[in-house]
Amino acid sequence: METNGVLLTCPMFPYLEHELETRFTLFRLWNHPSSTLDEYLRGIRSCVKAVVGNTKIGASTELIDALPSLEIVSTYSVGLDRIDLKRCEERGIRVTNTPDVLTNDVADLAIGLVLGVLRRLCPADRHVRSGKWKDMDFALATKFSGKSVGIVGLGRIGSAIAQRAEAFGCKISYYSRSKKSYPNFKYHSSITDLATSCEILIVACALTEETHHIINREVIDALGAKGILINIGRGPLMDEAELVSALLEGRLGGAGLDVFENEPEAPEQLFGLDNVVLSPHLGSDTIETCTAMADLVIANLEAHFRNESLITPVI
Repeated sequence: METNGVLLTCPMFPYLEHELETRFTLFRLWNHPSSTLDEYLRGIRSCVKAVVGNTKIGASTELIDALPSLEIVSTYSVGLDRIDLKRCEERGIRVTNTPDVLTNDVADLAIGLVLGVLRRLCPADRHVRSGKWKDMDFALATKFSGKSVGIVGLGRIGSAIAQRAEAFGCKISYYSRSKKSYPNFKYHSSITDLATSCEILIVACALTEETHHIINREVIDALGAKGILINIGRGPLMDEAELVSALLEGRLGGAGLDVFENEPEAPEQLFGLDNVVLSPHLGSDTIETCTAMADLVIANLEAHFRNESLITPVI
């Protein structure tokens, strides 16, 4: 398999990079400045049969069209929003992702963000570190147990979040494209109705043209001044400007955000707010899960080049 060229679009987990280099002829896209990128791609166009991308740089139309020998795109992510799936279908290019193996980590982080916001863990940490605890007690926070939780997108990750929240005695409701077979969870056909009915709204759906800015001013205002908004999906699921203004104006009670519209940039207006917890898109970033995701990328590539069935095919 060493004759099969694989193009890695940006730096990723070192283990993945090492395993790719061991098994294939590896090309690193980021080693070449944009001024010489076209020339570089022309030089490797006949060698590259696979692209490995992620949520930062996937497989755009331009990249796909620059690689006439491309056979498969294996993304180091669940999300497919950085891949031109239509162009892949037109070219007969296979696409795989890494579902399931990261579900638990992302769901764990969602609950962690909820607890971080409600129990004010970041301000509490600063209170201790600054020495203020010696002079004054820390202000009361808000409990999580028993709260009403709404989930946008009840797929693998959304379902895992719901099960965790249910263990806290929370009442679960959800909005998705269709009603799911969860009799204990209440289905809402309107996301605004869901936001009105819950105290905590967790966004866990995929980013598509239809879900872009699905969390808008109407939804935020329906959640209200005591509501908590958590996003572990994708940044553009939220109208970030509306989110920021709602938090600054007190129209929203708090937020826990692992993703942002223009990563790695995050709105500086949020940095001084004690009712906001921010994390740098690390939902699946544990050693165990990153290793499992890398192994799945490798397994899909090896299966393809052996003409075997793909492990997690999308196309």
